[in-house]
Amino acid sequence: MYLVENPVLQRELLVNLRMRRAFVLLFLYVALLGLVVLAAWPTQERLDLTQAPREARQLVDLFFIGQYLLAGMMTPSFAAGTITGEKERKTYEMLLASPLRPWAIVLGKLLASLTHIAALIIASLPIAMLCLPLGGVHPYEVLAAYVSLLGSVIVFGAISLTCSSLFKRTAASLVVSYLVILPLALVAVLFWQAGASYGATRLAVSLTVFPAVSLAITALLLTVTARRLLHPPDVGSEGKEVVDLEQENREAVGLVIQRDQFPDKLFAPPKRDSLMEDGINPVYDKEIRSEIFSQGTLMLRLVIQVSMFLALPLMAICLFIIPAWFSWYVAYVLLFNMLVGPVFCAGAITSERERQTMELLLTTTLTPREILLGKLLVGLRISTVLTSFVLLPVALAGVLEQQYWNATNFWVLISSVVVVYLTCAFTATTAMFCSTLCRRTAVSLMASYLVIIILFMAPLALRTLTKTVFQEAVWESVSDAASTTSPFAAVFGMPFHSQFVDPDLAEGRFSRLANASRSGDWTVFWRYLIFVVLWLGAITTAMAYALRRRFQVSGR
Repeated sequence: MYLVENPVLQRELLVNLRMRRAFVLLFLYVALLGLVVLAAWPTQERLDLTQAPREARQLVDLFFIGQYLLAGMMTPSFAAGTITGEKERKTYEMLLASPLRPWAIVLGKLLASLTHIAALIIASLPIAMLCLPLGGVHPYEVLAAYVSLLGSVIVFGAISLTCSSLFKRTAASLVVSYLVILPLALVAVLFWQAGASYGATRLAVSLTVFPAVSLAITALLLTVTARRLLHPPDVGSEGKEVVDLEQENREAVGLVIQRDQFPDKLFAPPKRDSLMEDGINPVYDKEIRSEIFSQGTLMLRLVIQVSMFLALPLMAICLFIIPAWFSWYVAYVLLFNMLVGPVFCAGAITSERERQTMELLLTTTLTPREILLGKLLVGLRISTVLTSFVLLPVALAGVLEQQYWNATNFWVLISSVVVVYLTCAFTATTAMFCSTLCRRTAVSLMASYLVIIILFMAPLALRTLTKTVFQEAVWESVSDAASTTSPFAAVFGMPFHSQFVDPDLAEGRFSRLANASRSGDWTVFWRYLIFVVLWLGAITTAMAYALRRRFQVSGR
């Protein structure tokens, strides 16, 4: 019942693995890894295998770290919608009323969602084996890397499954899963890199301690999820949870959102108890005052609490202790907006299609511009306010820390804030554009993440390859041109001058870190600004045209 004859597992495997996108994704994944290995293959006619060639080590590290981050980003897309999908399809209560035990449901959902990821990882093994003849890498290291990768994927899947049981919408489950998983993935990558000089210790930890810890965390999360299915609080009225705001505030742990107080009313204002004034966009007023994802404020509370918890150590180190690392904190703010920004706009139009109210909306007296502007401003307002909470320490550091008082660093500070808010507009508008083109919110959200990751992160990956592998002038020019679309390149490309003003701290290794001034070029900032303005103008025009065509179809 749990594995051999589990109907949930059998049904999910048949649905997932027989879809055309499963074969397309497998082909693209293996082809991409193969192209990376082919491009990074050493060009020397002879390699001295007795001294562990540096090129071989770089190739293997790049292969595994890239695959690890890809698996970390792909796992929530398969597992975060396993239970919320049942709620959205209104089959949640039927599943709970079946004779299946909660553990059978949980194991079936988890294994079915991870089977595709496991197939991708196993398919990449022959490509990894091609790197062994280059020398510098022991087969046991490859084994340890794959054991760590599979253990991490299982933990990530369990986290996504738990989040899926807590929320009603896949979008909310997906963003919380990413907020938890990506920091864990980055910590694991840093640990792997830091243990490069301690090969035996890293090998032992990867083959013994890490699998045990992964299984323990997975068992704990699955137990919590199974108990929630055994005593579900979100049944009744087709699986919709009835949210009592007063009871939610009384039982909330940690942050409590008061909708009628500042600053909470900036992103979650209370519901209207009076008539709407003249001149107000009804779409905007309805969207901003509705229940976020029909789930109260649970998703917002988790997003704020997790983001602030992760920001505290980064804020202390990057903004005050070592100001030369200022850009790393801004990069964290950008990464936070990448995860959170699309969530509030990716379902703007698709939710109308899913609720079958799209035609009703199009037959109102509202123009396409008013509909798009109302829905876009709601998502942009919420994501901008949430991002501002994380960005606030930057302004605080600019006031308290003397490192930012010189002319160059002051303008870098202001320009970094501008880059962050440009990115807020970029992510929200891009998600809105994907919502206009797609029919389902989950597909729209994944398409938004795909476009944003390609435009923001692909230039950084190309630059890394250029510095470590290609090392040719033509590739440097290509990576510089591609960096126009990345806010991370804009933030790290600006100049920054750092030095101690306290003579007692001006000696030792720590002073070398803090005095690491960065030479840069302001053109990267202006190129990104121009790119965002052109991008927003182009996709806004395309959205208005698409919605205007819908009006023509409706006979207006």
